Parts: sequence; structure tokens; C-alpha cells
Amino acid sequence: MDMRPLKHFLALADTLHFGRASDACHVSPSTLSRSIRQLEESLGVRLFDRDNRHVSLTRQGQTFQRHARETLEQWEHLRLSLMSEARTLTGEISIYCSVTASYSFLYELLSEFRTRHPGIELKLHTGDPAEAMARVLSGDEDMAITPRPRGVPEALAFKSLTRSPLVFIAPHDHHHWIPPTPESPSAEQWREVPMILSEAGLSREYSNTWFRALGIAPRIYAQVAGHEAIVSMVGLGFGLGVVPKIVLDNSPLVERVRVLPVKPELPHYDVGLCVLERRLRSPLIQALWDEVVER
Repeated sequence: MDMRPLKHFLALADTLHFGRASDACHVSPSTLSRSIRQLEESLGVRLFDRDNRHVSLTRQGQTFQRHARETLEQWEHLRLSLMSEARTLTGEISIYCSVTASYSFLYELLSEFRTRHPGIELKLHTGDPAEAMARVLSGDEDMAITPRPRGVPEALAFKSLTRSPLVFIAPHDHHHWIPPTPESPSAEQWREVPMILSEAGLSREYSNTWFRALGIAPRIYAQVAGHEAIVSMVGLGFGLGVVPKIVLDNSPLVERVRVLPVKPELPHYDVGLCVLERRLRSPLIQALWDEVVER
């Protein structure tokens, strides 16, 4: 069975851009356009509204997007089940994680797995950990390394890989706004401190809760995507930041900042691997999931 038209459709539905979708599918824009046109003709409906500038899904296209994704998942599950009977797994797994997680966990996680399953292709995408869980829930990624939220969605399975404290960091150089007694914070000390925080995610939630308990709102100097950039900006002296200690320990700029002994301490960061529960029916996904030993 030729599943390429469905893959072409989903690529365009996800990007809404013929150039990016054709690159993702490794075909020319004209081939992609022809594939979409043939699919629309066979269904008897328009799946996309398009002109020279914009591409958007029609209502029928939105309905077909759900069907196409489910069909590909079911086909992959059947294909891999048949392969599993022959004791050979081939295919592709996409994993999303932060840059820090890519070199903190992936080698240990994947080295033996690659030896046992050389036919499996692993695709790694890096970015803001705050987006990781949403990407798995939407089906854009098979798995993600992500902080465990306060409540794990029922649709997800989660395995813990490590725990890391969240810490306040400051530049080594003296600045008048650095609180002199962080171990006994007061609203007066912290009201004018420039803070560099994540745009979203668990570390931002915990930071906001800490400041709320102090009775003030943080003075935001910058909001960034990803913790690695926070270390850089703090090292340059732009303000204080909040990062998981595992990010700090793996940063090339670790010598440019220091940890403030702030009390009360922020909660720990529980970092783990997450996957949609229904995707565990795939022998391919299950094989990697079984590789992970929860800690």
C-alpha cells in the first residue's frame, strides 16, 4: 500500500506551506501539489484553500487530517506487528527534547537500543522543553524528554529519568540589585531585581509561585524560550535567572554564574520520557519504551 499521499497531506496540513512540506517529504513542490490534487479528486472535496500567498485547511480537510493521522498510525502498528513476528524492527521514531537533554540523556538512553535495533531510524528535534508535551499530544512527535507537570494528562505515559533542583543563578560580578541575604528574602530586596525567566513551562510556574509567596510580582527583564539562554544572559550580567541545576552543570558558561542560596528552595524538576499511551501499541515505540529504566 502506498501511504505517501497521506504523508504528503499531513506534512502540508502541519506546515501550511508547500515549500516546507515538500522539503519534509523529500519531493518537489510540483510532486507534492500533484499528490494533493489527486487526493482531493479521489475524495471529491477540497482539502485546502490556497492562493499565491496562503494555504489553509478547509473544514473537510480538518476532518480528513484526523483520519489520515489515525490511518497512518494503524498502518504502522500493523506493519511493525508483522515485523515483530519476524524479530526485525525497522522504521522511524521521532524524539523531542531540549539541547541539554540531548547530551545529558540520549547517549545512555539510545546506545544499547541502537545496537539491538539497527533498522530503527531515530530523528531528534530540539527546542523549548515547555513545548515538549504538547508536541507529543498533538502527534507531531513520538516521544519527548520533558519535565513532569503537576498533573500528567491521562493520554500520556511518563517514565522518570532523573530529578534536578531548580536554582536561582546570579552573575559572578557585583551588582547592586543582587539580594544581599537570599537565604532570608524580603519583598524589599527582591522587588527591583531584574529577572530572566522562561516564557512558559514548569520553571516559570514555580518561579511565579515563589514570588507570589513573597507578596510581589517578579520584575521581568527578559522572557526566553529554553533554559540555556537564561544562563547566557545571567552570565552577561542582565539579571538573575531560574534554571534546573542539570542545565547549569552542563552549560559551557557554568563558570560565569553562581548559585544563590535562596530560601525557601524551589521544588525539584522531575525529568522523564513521555509518550501517548495509544502509541505504545506500536512494537517500535514499545521497544524503546521498554529500554527506559524508571528512576
